[in-house]
Amino acid sequence: MADSLVIVESPAKAKTIGKYLGSKFIVKASMGHIRDLPKSQIGVEVENDFNPKYITIRGKGSILKELKDASKKVKNVYLAADPDREGEAIAWHLAHALDLNQDESCRVVFNEITKQAVKDAFKTPRKINMDLVNAQQARRILDRLVGYKISPLLWKKVKKGLSAGRVQSVAVKIILDRENEIDAFVPEEYWTITARLGKGDSVFEAKFHQLNGQKKELTREADVQEILDAIKGSTFKVSEVKEKERQRHPSPPFTTSSMQQEAARKLNFRAAKTMSVAQQLYEGVELGKEGTVGLITYMRTDSTRVAASAQEEFKVFIQEKYGDTFVPETPREYSKKAANAQEAHEAVRPTSVERNPDSVKQFLSRDQFRLYKLVWERFVASQMSSAILDTLSVDIAVGNAMFRASGSKVRFPGFMKVYVEGNDDGTTDEDKFLPVLTAGDKLKKQDIEPKQHFTQPPPRYTEARLVKAMEELGIGRPSTYAPTLETIQKRGYVAIEEKKFMLTELGELVIEQMEQFFPEILNVEFTAHMEEDLDHVEEGSEDWVRVLAEFYESFEKRLEFAEEEMKEIEIEDEVSDEICEKCGKPLVYKLGRFGKFLACSGFPDCRNTKPIVKDIGVTCPKCKEGHVVERRSKKGRIFFGCDRYPDCDFVSWDRPSIKPCPKCDSLMVEKRNKQGTKLQCTSCDHVEMVEDQDDEEIVES
Repeated sequence: MADSLVIVESPAKAKTIGKYLGSKFIVKASMGHIRDLPKSQIGVEVENDFNPKYITIRGKGSILKELKDASKKVKNVYLAADPDREGEAIAWHLAHALDLNQDESCRVVFNEITKQAVKDAFKTPRKINMDLVNAQQARRILDRLVGYKISPLLWKKVKKGLSAGRVQSVAVKIILDRENEIDAFVPEEYWTITARLGKGDSVFEAKFHQLNGQKKELTREADVQEILDAIKGSTFKVSEVKEKERQRHPSPPFTTSSMQQEAARKLNFRAAKTMSVAQQLYEGVELGKEGTVGLITYMRTDSTRVAASAQEEFKVFIQEKYGDTFVPETPREYSKKAANAQEAHEAVRPTSVERNPDSVKQFLSRDQFRLYKLVWERFVASQMSSAILDTLSVDIAVGNAMFRASGSKVRFPGFMKVYVEGNDDGTTDEDKFLPVLTAGDKLKKQDIEPKQHFTQPPPRYTEARLVKAMEELGIGRPSTYAPTLETIQKRGYVAIEEKKFMLTELGELVIEQMEQFFPEILNVEFTAHMEEDLDHVEEGSEDWVRVLAEFYESFEKRLEFAEEEMKEIEIEDEVSDEICEKCGKPLVYKLGRFGKFLACSGFPDCRNTKPIVKDIGVTCPKCKEGHVVERRSKKGRIFFGCDRYPDCDFVSWDRPSIKPCPKCDSLMVEKRNKQGTKLQCTSCDHVEMVEDQDDEEIVES
């Protein structure tokens, strides 16, 4: 007979924990929060020390009744929500709703959902931590005050349906600032001179470095001609060879931010998808005879700390699989990225060395397997020895000029045998190998290529870049990155084109108004300082009411000023040349989550919309009559199809090439990867590499 009730957030978590605890425990799910501030009003008594007026969330009445009934039939009630502020607040709300004695130890926390971790946690229950609860309450009330006070202003003065948020507005401002940087950027011309040189059967590249012993910038074609004249007829000869040993260290295990960034780079996951799949891996997956098991530790963390027991477990694994040389002399400890990192948590890591990716692959979905493999490999690599590389720098004299070639080779792979971190620009970190060269060697000139370049503006933000920027600036916390990115897209402030954030006219307009009337909300330092205050509340060193009062004092004055001074703005849509086929009115350009589309100007009477198609200049290979156009799927993914659809159903995810296959005259399509772009025939085995148009070196000024 069960004598204890355990309440968690989700059915999946309840199922996993229930199997570990046995028949004396009933495990039920609250389905997240059961109480919150009302949607219909601000729900905060500002004059009464910001007292929140919580109500039962609509639709949660039956769940709450079930939990109350179950709690009356047992001796003990344990609240086992996630180990963070949000989880602590859920536990506190449940304790209130179920009328539990909060002086009793009813709170149970664990960083991983494994049998041992869960059983250990139930041996040491604790009281609800009101510092954590108050930190969550302060954030919730702060965001409610900003959202419910500024949003009605924007509705009245700009456009219905708009919203303002403390963190989301700063995220949009960061994107706007980057757009302004790009607009203000002035490209500067520069040149490179690359010599292809040979020794024996080997050919390698060297770049111009000096003239007459001095570094010389090549800023115009005349500079290049001067170098070419100086080396004309001269022999390329090795003057100096420098060899060095370099160590390369592994990246730390994942935090929430770094996991989202790497999943974007390597798996093409959106931040929200990464967190959804990680939640599944954390809460538990059915592994055949082993039952339901949590595969990773808690995934909302900014800590790189690793439990000593996990380090020891994986040390033995690395020794057995790779050998003693792949284990560092002392266990690795990674420094905190930020002073406010929550070191009570661990990094995101596998819960057991016994469950390597291949051993559980058959039980996981494709997305679950790919993310688990990423977490596994990153963690194993983080506990391994550094790689040792031999680097080579070769100076080559030709006339009065000096060219330089550099390369490296891996002497000892260390952690690189398992995993190497990706980067945001998609370039690879492959080694350039050079032949054996010694001073005095004469080299055969194969070719000399002068090339004109222009400096490039800073790149637009991808999700990975924006998460990284928010983390570095101290904006938001692990649990807020993904929801923030989703919100700014849903509100129409930004759109994603070619995986990069593009600011919409609406987003720019809202930020202009916010900047004029609520500059502190958009101030990065102010927002980061507010996050630190919330951390201090969590630590118990700051009073949450004082934090809110300090913020509201100046905020209230800003509101009064904005009510009086903010002018009404009418947003006019750009009219297209196309006419609505349903009502005859002009179609106008709109910007949605996935870029521009056409909509009827007669909205809401006519709700006709249609995508903007772009002709790519290729005749349809199937019907030979239509043209191939670029389209977007409902989820925003670009694909290519015939403009005669539905009469012709040709479709391709890969971009068709205007060039037919030279071997069989069939359609060729573009395939892109980190090595570059290649054209691949859809009928035969012909493949050819093409030079990317944007493959020039990026130099940020």
